[in-house]
Amino acid sequence: MKIYLNGEFVGKSEAKVSVFDHGLLYGDGVFEGIRIYEGCVFKLEDHIERLEQSAKAILLDIKMSRQELIDAVCETCRQNGLSDGYIRLLVTRGEGSLGLSTQGCDQPNVVIIADKIQLYPENFYTDGLKIITVPTRRINPAALPPMVKSLNYLNNILAKIEAQHSGYLEAIMLNDQGYVAECTGDNIFLIIKGELFTPPFSAGALKGITRQTAIEIADELGVKIHQGNMTRYDVWNAEECFLTGTAAEVIPVVEVDGRIIGSGRPGEITNRFIQNFRKRVATDGIQV
Repeated sequence: MKIYLNGEFVGKSEAKVSVFDHGLLYGDGVFEGIRIYEGCVFKLEDHIERLEQSAKAILLDIKMSRQELIDAVCETCRQNGLSDGYIRLLVTRGEGSLGLSTQGCDQPNVVIIADKIQLYPENFYTDGLKIITVPTRRINPAALPPMVKSLNYLNNILAKIEAQHSGYLEAIMLNDQGYVAECTGDNIFLIIKGELFTPPFSAGALKGITRQTAIEIADELGVKIHQGNMTRYDVWNAEECFLTGTAAEVIPVVEVDGRIIGSGRPGEITNRFIQNFRKRVATDGIQV
């Protein structure tokens, strides 16, 4: 495996950063998870734009242009002979002092890893996923904007641990007001009376690339979309439910907190979203 590290390609054992890197010390940095399908890096420009926006929000100067980042991602895939898989692009604040101050962190580290991934077995896409709501609440958007995809994922990790301890692969996180924010690694959508509902960014939802793709698919399919606050009651009584994420793609949910969603099988509208999404992935992006 060849890993991109600050302009060079190095082996896995040589891919190292300083223990004084603020990305390690404080989770100070940003990242993107990106997919490649049949040699097409899906929505790469959108991912790079979000990375730039996240970096700007935390006053992190990446020191690479958008085109340089795009070229580096594509070349990393080529170096690894990867035509289908997962790409992790991350930028850390860089080496600095043991204090919180970013002064002295003059050189960010840019790392790109390209490898295989399978988040969920295929049977979950045909049979559906069972999830729960966990106690850990999503961080208030006023404290940390959910649009920033930062390296500090402890909030989501704690929720994921709670889900796994209860025997589930994924879980819903509520915000401090009790509204549905998102899942530990995915955005959430409901079908209610044939229309699509999803939490807004103000509720704590990440500005997901696959989330936006689902909104585009809804427009193409003629499904009306609503972005507004949702409660657990809304989820329990939805006709259909599905999650979206770069690794998860579009995956149906058939049970939440022990309540059967709809018929207990992936719904017709959800399946149309899955089919439409899978048709897009090998063409909507940049070819390596």
